[in-house]
Amino acid sequence: MKVKDAPKTATSIIVRSASNARISQSKMPMLELMRRIFRKEEVALKAVKFLTLVEERQKSGKPLRVEEWEKIMEELGMVRSSFYSMRNKLLGAGMITIRNGEYHLSGAFSKDLVDMARWWWVVVLGYDPESL
Repeated sequence: MKVKDAPKTATSIIVRSASNARISQSKMPMLELMRRIFRKEEVALKAVKFLTLVEERQKSGKPLRVEEWEKIMEELGMVRSSFYSMRNKLLGAGMITIRNGEYHLSGAFSKDLVDMARWWWVVVLGYDPESL
């Protein structure tokens, strides 16, 4: 199986409980989030660049196309297997999606985190959902 065809169903993320480790407290929240997904700083930085590229192209009305992979790899300075591994983690996390051969930012990541947070708050801790 090739890396580009690998399953894209899940991604691990580091969760920190200390309030001073919150992503929203970081000077660079996107980079901090990518550091929690990718173990290597170099890949985290490239993931930020890739997501920024997807966002910019989406906003411009000319979404980044899947078949532009060679250009993207060159721009990011990555080999094919590393690029697809990074891309698959972002797909698995629900941060991006592919529709009609185009990359788009996705809200699935946020919805999953909100669902987990609500379940923990209400079911496990027994708090009122409105107090979350």
